[in-house]
Amino acid sequence: MIAVDTNVLVYAHRKDSPWHERASARMAELAEGTAHWAIPAACLHEFLAIVTHPRIYRPPTPLPLALDQVDAWLESPSVVTLTESDGYWTALRGMLERSKAAGGGVHDARIAALCAHHGVNELWTADRDFSRFAGLKTINPLVG
Repeated sequence: MIAVDTNVLVYAHRKDSPWHERASARMAELAEGTAHWAIPAACLHEFLAIVTHPRIYRPPTPLPLALDQVDAWLESPSVVTLTESDGYWTALRGMLERSKAAGGGVHDARIAALCAHHGVNELWTADRDFSRFAGLKTINPLVG
């Protein structure tokens, strides 16, 4: 199963992103396909915080449009939302101990732990920081 990180979601949504066309096409492949794919719930929260932030985007995405975008992704019959459940804390703790992540890296460890906890095969991300999490295969779907 493929999971999608926040940056890919943002690029797919924001038409002013230089990566918009590629990210949007890749998201459409997932959403319209039959294979299960996933979005970590934490990435949905982060997506909403980023695209509606007036210091990041001028103009920011209005909240109703951002919420509609999330609804559209979640309407895909093949999508799974990755959430914390029994055993998650053990996965996060191990991920933090092995990677020695701290500070802002704890959020990335949260995403990596959610992926590991739910059996995700690869994480689509443009963020190279995920390379610190052994066992999590990362792919940048925007290149190549």
